[in-house]
Parts: sequence; C-alpha cells; structure tokens
Amino acid sequence: MSVSQQVFLRDAMRRLNLTRDIFAGRIGVKRRALDTWLLPEGSQEFRAMPEVVTRFVTEIVENDTLLQKYAQSAQSGPLRDRISYEGKHQLLSVDQFSRESVEELFRIADQMQPIARRHKVSRVLEGAVLGNLFFEASTRTRVSFGAAFCRLGGSVCDTTGFTFSSMAKGESIYDTSRVMSGYVDAMVIRHPEKGSVAEFARATNLPVVNGGDGPGEHPSQALLDLYTILTEFSRLGKLLDGAHIALVGDLKYGRTVHSLIKLLALYRGLKFTLISPRGLEMPEYILQQAGRHGHVIEQTNSLEQGLPGADVIYATRVQKERFAAEELEGYTPDFQVNKAIIDKCCGPDVIVMHPLPRDSREGANDLSVDLNHDPRLAIFRQTDNGIPVRMAIFAVLLGVEGLVQHSLRDVTWNPPSHVGPDDSPFHGLD
Repeated sequence: MSVSQQVFLRDAMRRLNLTRDIFAGRIGVKRRALDTWLLPEGSQEFRAMPEVVTRFVTEIVENDTLLQKYAQSAQSGPLRDRISYEGKHQLLSVDQFSRESVEELFRIADQMQPIARRHKVSRVLEGAVLGNLFFEASTRTRVSFGAAFCRLGGSVCDTTGFTFSSMAKGESIYDTSRVMSGYVDAMVIRHPEKGSVAEFARATNLPVVNGGDGPGEHPSQALLDLYTILTEFSRLGKLLDGAHIALVGDLKYGRTVHSLIKLLALYRGLKFTLISPRGLEMPEYILQQAGRHGHVIEQTNSLEQGLPGADVIYATRVQKERFAAEELEGYTPDFQVNKAIIDKCCGPDVIVMHPLPRDSREGANDLSVDLNHDPRLAIFRQTDNGIPVRMAIFAVLLGVEGLVQHSLRDVTWNPPSHVGPDDSPFHGLD
C-alpha cells in the first residue's frame, strides 16, 4: 500500500459508508481485530493487517460493482431525487442531506479530482449553459461555480450586482427567475436577503443552487468545507466522529458556519467550541438544531479558553455588510487567529480553515498572514476543493454523474506540479 494501513482502512469505510461494526462483519473479521489494525503504527497494540484482507478490501473499493454490493444504503434511487427540494432538483440548504447522501456526493467529488487537477477532461455537460446570478459581491464562489461547470464541458453566463440587473428597474424575483429559465439550463444565485434564493427556486423547474442568501445559508461552501475536513483527517489518519471543532469569529451573520455546523452535526460525538466577540454569537435556532444530535456545545469569548484540544479551527471574518444597529467594526487584537496563539494552544496536526475572503489589512485582526507558510493552514487546499465538490453538485443535479468516468480523456497541456509556489508537499496536483 502507498498509504498507511490506518488511512487505507478509514478511507475504505468512508467510501462504503459503513461503521466499524458493520465493516468488520462485511469483511468477515472480529471488531477487536479491526480496531488493532486502525491504531497508529507506533501503538503497542497495533497489528499489521493480513495480506489476504488487504487484497480483499482493495478489490472491493476498486470495483464499482463490489463497492455497491458491500456498501450500506438505507435509500435507493438517484441521489438527486434523494436530496431534492420540494420535489425539484435544487440545492438550497444543507438540511437536504443525510450523512449517507453527503458522503455519496463526496465519492462523486473524488471521481472529479482528476478533472479538477488538470489531468483529465470531460464534456458531459457540453451544450449546457449556467446562469451565474450574483446580486452581491463575490469572487471565489462565482468563479469557482463557473470553473466547475466549464470543466464538465458547459458554458457560463454571468451577472454581478443589482446595478447591472433588471432588478434595478423594479423587476421582481419571480420575473427574473422565469425569464432566465428560458435562457440557461441551471442557475447559481447569490442574494443579500435571507430566503430570497428559495423564492427564485419556486419560480422555475431548473436546477438552482444557493450561492449564499444573506445571513442564511451557503450550502456548497459547507459541503466543500466538510469535504476538506474529511480529506485532511484521512491524510492525518483521524476520524471525524469524536472530533473537536472550534468555530471562531462572526457566528451571528456568518452563513458559512450556519451551514457547516448543521452538516457536521450529522456525525457522532463531536465537541463544538463556539468562539465569538460579544454580540456575534451563533443564533439560538442553529444551536438547538445541532444540540438535538447530542453533541457537546461550548461558547466562549476567549481564544485561549476555546482553542486548546481543537482538531479543526474554522475562522470567519466580521460580516460588517450585514450589521444593523451593532457598533462593532472589527475584532480586537486579542481575537486574531495567528501563529502565536496556534502554537500556544494547539498541536502540530490542527487544521486551520477560513471560508475567505479574509481581511489581510493591518488592524483587521482576521486570520493572520503569518500562517501562510504553515502546513496547518488549509485555506488554499480548501478553496481548491471547491471545484470537485461543485462539479459533483452539478453532475448530480443534472443527472450525469454516471457518465463522467466513461467520458474522461487526457488533457493536451502541461499543468504545473503545484498550483501555488509555496504550497505544502502534500498539496500538489499529483
């Protein structure tokens, strides 16, 4: 195996969507034996897995027919039907997902990686047109969605801001949505008002993806964030079940953390530490939803109190554009997530994330740039993961996910070995 035994087995369980007990039964071994194989190699109780078991599990995960046979599936039918919103193939909220369906989406995202990494080309969406309707400023989300659609062979029409839209002339959301439906085959919509994207979606039968609705939700961002956490944990030989997640910053208006905590709550035995300035705490209704799953939820206004023991630190900026009567203009200096506080409170395997953009100006006290060369900083691996995840979303909503593997061909150009000149060794394209 090119990876450790621990990573190999955990990745197999994730792909099969099986618990340890069920996985052990499916491959015909005792749970106790499986537990010893999953221990770190330096542990006194670690045992090497028999070669026959290695070959057996490898055969299962590398054969689509066997993968389906051994996978646990409580539901049947196309994924797009199982995550539909009010009977339509639209993605408006992470509430549409179960743990099973979100990990099925991630298996499709894994299949998109050769395309996202510039090794392969697919044209399964050739002829399809995406309407990228952004009525609020965006760089990453808008370009990421457009790039994902193009990498599957489609084309993109963009519009950005109210000023350049007919809404500036008084056109209703219903009329805009219905008119655009005659021009394009799918829509991604960002709007500053909570619930507005759902209003767009009700006016059309086309696939609609919520690209962010004010302080409401940002489902695709949460999906790529969760995908990043699972990918990083797999690299580190860790499981998400039982992890400690610290969410830091503007938790009141940060729609990314609203969606992410609900997705994370699908896993078992998590500890959430919510660290925010006073007045910017997580909304109560989201706390209640996450708390129903039995997770531990702690709240504090101190980084030093909240960060110790964290497996993941997810920082967000102050959403000043959404403030009403609040006077807070930014974080105080003792609220900056920087290398000093990470070194003081966290271990070498902590994962530092941020949905971006981060405010890098002096005095902004957002996620510090002094972590830029630290391998614990995962923000660029996080943004790169947006492409395969959003490709998977489009493939599922448009019903072409089963065609991708048979459509692949080699690229005709030479991609770089690393996207950025300072990327960590494990963050290349290979």
